[in-house]
Amino acid sequence: MSIEKKKVRVGMIGYKFMGKAHSLAYRNLPFFFDTKVVPVMQAISGRNEAGVKKAAEKMGWASYETDWRKLIQRDDIDVIDIVTPNSTHFEMAIAAAEAGKHIICEKPLSMNVNQAKRMYEAVQKNGVIHMICHNYRFAPAVQYAKKLIDQGRLGNIRHIRGTYLQDASMDPNLPITWRAKKEITGSGALGDIGSHSLDLARFLVGEFQEVVGVMETFVKQRPIQNEGLNVQVDATKMGEVTVDDATVILARFENGAIGTFEATKFAGGNLNGNRFEINGDKGSIRWDLENLNNLDVYFADDEPGLRGFRTINCTEEIHPYAGAYWPPAHIIGYEHTFINLLSDFMNGIADGISPKPNFEDGLRNQIVLESIEKSAMQKSWVNISEISNNSLVTNLK
Repeated sequence: MSIEKKKVRVGMIGYKFMGKAHSLAYRNLPFFFDTKVVPVMQAISGRNEAGVKKAAEKMGWASYETDWRKLIQRDDIDVIDIVTPNSTHFEMAIAAAEAGKHIICEKPLSMNVNQAKRMYEAVQKNGVIHMICHNYRFAPAVQYAKKLIDQGRLGNIRHIRGTYLQDASMDPNLPITWRAKKEITGSGALGDIGSHSLDLARFLVGEFQEVVGVMETFVKQRPIQNEGLNVQVDATKMGEVTVDDATVILARFENGAIGTFEATKFAGGNLNGNRFEINGDKGSIRWDLENLNNLDVYFADDEPGLRGFRTINCTEEIHPYAGAYWPPAHIIGYEHTFINLLSDFMNGIADGISPKPNFEDGLRNQIVLESIEKSAMQKSWVNISEISNNSLVTNLK
């Protein structure tokens, strides 16, 4: 006789791009992974009743709320999933932690280090399980890269080059959105896409020691879009763009490695170019999100004449997470990174352990982001400890 697994009832705040990605992952997780607990899509929350009702019906949520506070206070909710704009994360996460709910939150964790620190302290104080959704860690090829590095196959790490290149903002006539407003998003290309590159660097290489950055806003005004029932763009009314369109970073790591990073939405021809290359004294690896199943690997001890990058299709059972899906070379996609992440989250809830990346990683990422912004403002190198010590972040090892 089979024993029915414990169910974890999820309440999600937000329902658009990331809401769709998370919803699909909750729906498909039990099909691919035999997790210790099973998610139930209990309720979804959004301000627009017509929109959230339609989303709940389409994506498979059992009910909906128009007030996220009511969602958090519901007795039939165990987990709060936050997929809303950055400026809302802090208040929602604190309320969820104080209500004893486990939390998964989209990146970046918060608007600044002070908020991130308080969020981290809240989940620790209230003993809830927590994760931040840096989903690119969960591509099997990235996990395999981590395995090779941890095994010492690349030797001492010397370099990382991380780029996240998009061309989404190149048209100056595109209307202004919340992502262009610092009071809502915190930072532009740096926080939106650059935070992913920085998280991958921390995951694969180690902790940052110091950074220097250059930030630029190429289009400083954009047309204002009326976001009422009849969406219209008024080209005669312009709004100020108060975040960066592009950021370039130099970095030193605690282990002696050095890095270069670039995050931009003005790189013509690049739709979603999240890429990295890591060089050690025994080998190198490189990865590209637009070809996410493949990992390019080079080993210095190959015999002369055969040295060079080889391409590994990370779809075999030996590759992390890949064995849950299809036979070798039957490739997976972007949506599966969320499924893989949620499999760890569900098992973490069952085991009482917050899987990585969690709110500590979100706080560390926020410290790096703020260090880069400070560096760009004062046009000099900034040691990461300047931000962490000034913010009294003393409980990070």
